[in-house]
Amino acid sequence: MALPWRRCSRWTSGRTAASLLNTVCGARTMTTRKKGAVAGLGVRNVVGNRVILSGDAVKLPTIKKSSTLWRHNLRLLYPSVTQITEHCCRRLHSDAKVKDPFSLAQKDLINLYDDIKKELFVSKTELKSLCEYYFDGKGKALRPMIVVLMARACNLHSNKEGDLLPGQRSIAMISEMIHTASLVHDDVIDGSDTRRGKTTINEVWGERKAILAGDFILSVASMALARIGNTAVVSVLSQVIEDLVRGEFMQLGSKENENERFKHYLEKTFKKTASLIANSCKAVSILVNPDPEVHEIAFQYGRNVGIAFQLVDDVLDFTSSANHLGKPSAADLRLGLATRPVLFACQQFPELHAMIMRRFGSRGDVERAWRYVLESDGIQQTKYLAQRYCQEAVRQVSKLSPSAERQALIRLTELLLSRDK
Repeated sequence: MALPWRRCSRWTSGRTAASLLNTVCGARTMTTRKKGAVAGLGVRNVVGNRVILSGDAVKLPTIKKSSTLWRHNLRLLYPSVTQITEHCCRRLHSDAKVKDPFSLAQKDLINLYDDIKKELFVSKTELKSLCEYYFDGKGKALRPMIVVLMARACNLHSNKEGDLLPGQRSIAMISEMIHTASLVHDDVIDGSDTRRGKTTINEVWGERKAILAGDFILSVASMALARIGNTAVVSVLSQVIEDLVRGEFMQLGSKENENERFKHYLEKTFKKTASLIANSCKAVSILVNPDPEVHEIAFQYGRNVGIAFQLVDDVLDFTSSANHLGKPSAADLRLGLATRPVLFACQQFPELHAMIMRRFGSRGDVERAWRYVLESDGIQQTKYLAQRYCQEAVRQVSKLSPSAERQALIRLTELLLSRDK
């Protein structure tokens, strides 16, 4: 998606907050690229702090803390989440009151984990305990929530009743199963000992049994997917599993050329995080509407929300305490991963490049990199980028007919940006 980044280079402290909000939410100026960087805002390349979008080079805004206008510029450059979402909703969606997505989707998700446990039913006690360990109802169930809201919004858009189709309900369940299986495998790969505030499966039962449990959950999800009986839906959701594997392989490597790192990061983020949301949204739209444009709307909403979610997650790794997150802070640095705040910080602290290439493996690298990120504007820049992805998600879903579910999907972007764990 090619967004109006050129405007960023013209922002100054003399602009009013209202005009900046108009700039940020200028949905009518956005153009759609059918093909491009699979997981980015049309990003082709990055050179220093210059981003190549659709063949043009534009300068990303940076803020120097030495400036006396630093605080003022920061407030204008990164308007509050509430300001941005409310302003966009006023311009695009004055037709209905914004709904709370969690309460609106609750009736569809109330039996979600019970249904998953029925699917995972096995007679062997230990395998049953392994498979049900993370399906304890304490997760956010973000992905199933997005899926059911998108399904209802697409149903209403297609002049049908808003109630979920049986296949759409199954896709919501399958999305949570695929996500949880990927978490089990990730914990083994990363050697994690905590997840969601509890000891990981690999720590309790060992790595071998954890891998088998993740495989079993994926196999049960695949059988549930086959029962839907729609080959297009099977193809779309099968792509998710391929993307998860490819994304994990991408995470195991680093790009030596610093100009390729941003593109590499965005593609990896799409495959590991956003693909599941995007393709699940697309799948529920396929079941109710044959129009490829509707499928694309659903896909693009999920893709942009998914990437924004990961960007916020990357910020929280630096700003939230370990107790609050339910997992160790600075976990990504300790795993040798250069997330977006680190890549932004490289613009102000070039010594980070060498640390990235050695995956923060030398003594003191993690502590130094942590300090550099906090002293740079990397966190603020990452928050701003997440806002841009959420704005594009709002623009996409606004093409659907007005409904409470559509409004809830818009409201979700604000909640996503303001989350603290």
